[in-house]
Parts: sequence; structure tokens; C-alpha cells
Amino acid sequence: MKKNIFDLETEELKKIALSLKAKVIEGLVKDDMEVQCLPTYINPNKSIEQGKALVLDLGGTNYRAAIVDFVDGKPIIRPENGFKKDLSLMKEEGFTRENLFREIADLISELNLEGVHSIGYCFSYPAEPVRNGDAKLLRWTKGVNIVEMINDFVGKPLMEYLNKNLEHAEFTSIKVINDTIASLFSGLTDKSAQAHIGLIVGTGTNMATFIHSNRIGKLDPCYLREGLIPINLESGNFYPPHLTVIDDKVDACSDSKGRQRFEKSVSGMYLGEILKSVFPCDKFEEKFDAQKLTSIMNFPDIHRKRYVRVSRWIYQRSAKLVAASLAGLILVMYLYDNSIKSVCLTAEGSLFWSHDCHDKNYKEIVLDELHLLLAEFGLDIQVHIPVVANANLVGSAIAALS
Repeated sequence: MKKNIFDLETEELKKIALSLKAKVIEGLVKDDMEVQCLPTYINPNKSIEQGKALVLDLGGTNYRAAIVDFVDGKPIIRPENGFKKDLSLMKEEGFTRENLFREIADLISELNLEGVHSIGYCFSYPAEPVRNGDAKLLRWTKGVNIVEMINDFVGKPLMEYLNKNLEHAEFTSIKVINDTIASLFSGLTDKSAQAHIGLIVGTGTNMATFIHSNRIGKLDPCYLREGLIPINLESGNFYPPHLTVIDDKVDACSDSKGRQRFEKSVSGMYLGEILKSVFPCDKFEEKFDAQKLTSIMNFPDIHRKRYVRVSRWIYQRSAKLVAASLAGLILVMYLYDNSIKSVCLTAEGSLFWSHDCHDKNYKEIVLDELHLLLAEFGLDIQVHIPVVANANLVGSAIAALS
């Protein structure tokens, strides 16, 4: 491939941003839209001084468990970074809820649960929050398909299993949040920003923010209250304009044809599939994700020049698409509150924090393109991206203790 079909001009990125804006506004008013905009019924406590919670983080391929202990307002994670386990076996045929709960419990059994009664569960799959802080699984993504869990509660059955099968377990509450909501909550420690966004760009991708309750037309009347409501966009399902025939091919070969089109053009699980589809007659490893794609970019001397060139095109387009989606979300936020001048963007995910040794890093591309687009739209808004260690764990603890 000599021509960069993945290149996106500024005008194309603006159209993508405007498309996302329109679909977010639609999702805030109606259920089951392309961008679902799921309200999370948790009002985060921004000033926790003391408290202890078990936190669980179930992502696309990895699972973590830890105790987060707030001491004088500062979260202490035990053990540091949490215990980790590879749960790629979730994607295997025949994997059941019982199997999943057993794997989750196995890691928790290594923690000191004394005095811990609350659970914060960062669950990185589409789930609809309910008023008691639990959530119902809508569908699986990222190659997982444990059928018996769909349309059932995520938190309550797990808490009951842990109380029954773990020694010293005496849990009384569980709060289930999406990873973007966890990132969003963890950013609340930044008191200088006027608005917040949570972003995930790793195995999958998604965004979250706070929207005032009077702008959420579909909000349950029983829950209407003044104030900001955390919204999980489920933006991975956004179908942006200006995708390519290669994207269509990747989608057609996936197990979720027609869905998660933005995720399939952006996230770490699919970037390698895009490269493989560009060179259909070449042999690649079966499991070929963003980590291997960035390795091609960073070690060009041991890879074919055409692979290096196209890998960088795919990588850069991913970052530009993320920037355009962020611009679209900020347009919505500004529409509802034109006093916003600064946004704290808390980002998680290995792809977002990845490096290109020979060009701009992913984060730099996103930030540069985002500020360019905001200027194009006439918005004088500054976005900063703090480094928040273990954002998912801290955000989940805030949810558990709120």
C-alpha cells in the first residue's frame, strides 16, 4: 500500500466530532441508541477521608484485585498496583459464570479482608447501571461471550458467591462501574478543572463524563435531582464517518458484525487485525494486537518497511479518531455549560500511554489534534491529562465508599 488511506484531514475529523456530538445528544434522550449514554446512579464522594474497600478490575484480558484504604484523604493500595491475573481464558468456548467467579475469588483469597465490607467492581463491559449501584450486563465485547450472564446483575451474584466461598468475607454492598466511570471518578482529585472526562484506550475504548440531570431526557423520574450525573457513553459502538474498506473487512470478519465500529478502528484489540487485512496474503501471528503493532514501529530495522509505514498510519489514525471523539464530547459539554474553560482528561489503557520511538507518542497526537479541533470549532478550552496511578482502582474505591 503506497497511499495512506488511513489519513484523516482536519475537515474529516470535524465531521467525525460533529457526528459523535449528535449521537451523544440523541443517546441522552432515548434508550438503545448507537451511543447509549448510560447514567450511573452513584454520586461520587469527592472528599473521602477514611474508608476501606475491596476493589476489583476486570478488563479485556487482565483482572486485578486490591484493598484501597483511604487515610487522611489519600488512597493507599495494598498490595501496590494490586494482585494481577491473566484472564484470557474468559474468551474460550464453554467458559461459565461459575468459572469466572472462581477465578475472581482465587485472587481475593490472598488479600486481608479484615474490616472490609464494601466492594467496588470496575467491570469493563457494556452494563446498564441500576439505582442500588449494581448493573445489568447488556452484552459482552472483546471476544468474551458468557451467555448465561447477559441481562443478569453483575454485582449481587458475585457478592453472594464471595460471602459463601471465601473465609472471612462479610461484604454488605457492591458498586459496579464501567472502567471509564472509574477513570472519571479518579480524576475528581483534580480540583482545578471545571469539567472531567474519563477515557479508555486499551483493549477496547470508551468515554465517560458528567452531564447535568436536566439535560438527560431519558433519566428515570424517580432519580431526577439537581446536579451532575456520571454518564458512560459506550462510545465504542459509535459508527464514525470516513472509515475505510479495510475497516469494513475487519468488521465483516469479527464476531460482532455491524457493532463497535469505532472500537474496531481505534482499540488495541483490533489495530493488528487492520494491519493483517491490509496484507491479506502475508503470514502474521494469529494473536496480533496493538502491542505487536507498536513493536513494528519501534524496531523498524527488523521488519519490512511496508509494515512499519502502514503500522504508523494505523497508529496515528487511531489517535486522531480518539481526538475527534473527545472534541465531539466536549462540544456537548460546552453546549450545556458554556462557562467551561478547562477539562481534566483521565486516561487509562496501554495503547493511550504507548510510545513511538521515532515520532509523536499516542498521547501527544491526541492532545495536539484535540486542541487543534477545539480551536477550529472556536472553543478556548484547555485539556490536560494528569498521570493518575491505578486510576481504575482508586475510582472503584470512591464508588464503593460513596
